[in-house]
Amino acid sequence: MKRLRTTRLTALTLGAALLFAGSLITASSVAQDEAEEPDQNLYAGRAAVYENLAPKSLEHITSPERIKLVATGQVAPTEIWRALEHGERVECLSCIPDVATLLYHEDSRAREISAWWLRRRIFGVFGVGQVYSQVIQTLGDQSATELQRAYAAEAVGEFLTHAGVPALATAVRTDSSELVRASAVTALRRMNSEGADGELAFAMSDSAEVVRLAALDASMRVHSFTGVEEIVLRLDDSSAAVRRSAVEALGMMRVGDAVYGLIALTAEGTEPDANVRKAAVASLAMIGDPAASDAITQALNDSDLFVRNAAKMARNSGL
Repeated sequence: MKRLRTTRLTALTLGAALLFAGSLITASSVAQDEAEEPDQNLYAGRAAVYENLAPKSLEHITSPERIKLVATGQVAPTEIWRALEHGERVECLSCIPDVATLLYHEDSRAREISAWWLRRRIFGVFGVGQVYSQVIQTLGDQSATELQRAYAAEAVGEFLTHAGVPALATAVRTDSSELVRASAVTALRRMNSEGADGELAFAMSDSAEVVRLAALDASMRVHSFTGVEEIVLRLDDSSAAVRRSAVEALGMMRVGDAVYGLIALTAEGTEPDANVRKAAVASLAMIGDPAASDAITQALNDSDLFVRNAAKMARNSGL
């Protein structure tokens, strides 16, 4: 009996010791957390909604020194992106020449984010002889390399300043490189512009397929495109990819005057490429002209499964 009481006493003593030790550890942990994480309510503008987030979750602003370091291009493009994005509000005039070199970086992500950062600068970019005018000059300089001119065209588009439209229009019409012409067309699309004198429509008859495709893609993305007749002419293009893009553009724009041209492209006898026939059927369904009903019926018997499926969907839409 005495041994039983002794055992119970020992157990109680051990339990009390463990509880005391636990309370000390908890108190120490709380004190440490409080030391590491100040009052969340000190973070004005965020406390009410994000009061349970730790301060370490706050975005850290990139220092000018870090911006200059990543601008050397010796780090991953994702790190360049992170540093410049977190440095959006950092005004650093001495950083501008370094970041401007990234406009010609081999990775498109670095080029895009550098233009994004530069166009947010109050000073040092858009003045006479500064970064923007230098880029415009490079675009028109035929002694610059093809890549330099193409990257300059991209940068003009990313700056989103319509003062650059004439320079892009000139590049579309006169540059000897199809890469530069295609980049200039894409830049016009980025700026939501048809060009100073309808250069998107002009580019649809370019000798290079890549330029024609870029122009057709741009026509579907700018808010107002007026050169629809040039798209219709591409229905007879020698490139199946261009014909398909033209068909898709006409369907997206609901161009009723193009119905008979699209009908011709639904037949295997006149259009050998199944992807073009499928796109033609889909575009006719979008336009919804009853004149296409017979063509849709014939497409139900096409040798290509995807054309037949497109015809079934068109039929279900009411044609």
